[in-house]
Amino acid sequence: MIEDFIQHFRFAQPGWLMLLLPSCLLLLLRRGRGATGAVVFPNLGVLVSLGRKVNRLAWNLGIPLVFISLVFAILGMARPVWRNEYQSRVASGIDIMIAFDVSLSMDIDDFRLNGRPMRRIDAAKQVVDAFISRRPDDRIGLVAFAGRPVSVCPITLDHDWLRMGLDGLKLNRRGYGTVVEQGTAIGSALAASGTRLDNREAKSKIIVLITDGASNSGKISPLEAAKHLKTLGIKTYTVAIGTEKGRVDSTIQRYPRMEFDLPTLRKIASETRGEHFWAKSLEALENNFQTIDNLEKTETRSLTVIEDRELYAWFVAVSLLAALGVTVYMSVNKVSV
Repeated sequence: MIEDFIQHFRFAQPGWLMLLLPSCLLLLLRRGRGATGAVVFPNLGVLVSLGRKVNRLAWNLGIPLVFISLVFAILGMARPVWRNEYQSRVASGIDIMIAFDVSLSMDIDDFRLNGRPMRRIDAAKQVVDAFISRRPDDRIGLVAFAGRPVSVCPITLDHDWLRMGLDGLKLNRRGYGTVVEQGTAIGSALAASGTRLDNREAKSKIIVLITDGASNSGKISPLEAAKHLKTLGIKTYTVAIGTEKGRVDSTIQRYPRMEFDLPTLRKIASETRGEHFWAKSLEALENNFQTIDNLEKTETRSLTVIEDRELYAWFVAVSLLAALGVTVYMSVNKVSV
């Protein structure tokens, strides 16, 4: 209750409160002496006692009522209000689709976190999650892909839901994974992401492609998909993830043989007016996404709406009642205060 009062109660014109200082001084000066009799009766003790009684009565009731009336009149002039503030945020956000590679090669642990090996998929999840948290005003969606694309989360402002989908991405092991089909269908992933961005009314539409391999499956080639994205005005940022030593070779049986196709990834970015990055470490991957974050800024405007409920009438009413009380008291007791 007290916190609510402190948060909402305000004086719209607090300058009037300065009058309280001389009012307090006036009260202190007045308290020093009561009313003095016009005629002194040195031999009539009864009259003297009556004068003291009048003086005491004047102080006990009359002066406090005058002071209350004055103080509440000053508080009323300072315009007490009950203030509610509403924040209105207007954002010209960016629509973003994240195309996330979940092929088996993302299980390679050639990244490092605190000196310990870290899988590519875990590094990508961590950095993408941080990227999402920095863009609260943007609608973001997620498509996972391996041999084909799978929609994990539609374009949304519900970033908690989006993060749950990101955290739940799994590689295909024994037929259990986000995408069952093996391979790396980059072109299909770009086409699926572009379809979800098409016809959306946004200032800017972008795709962030995260992959560690070359396209080896799908019904559309990456460069064909890039030309289609260019027609739609969708910018694409390509992020190759993994070190050169971490590339898959023929001695690793559980992974398909795969190499980075950096020239194709660069062409995709160039064709759609985006940027290409190659992250060879966790720090480099974080810097790449920070660069994308800086390149694609969202314009936001904050508006504050203030609603004041006037309370001065209550203070003025108390002041008038106190003044009326003084008048009645003076009339009944016939004293000067």
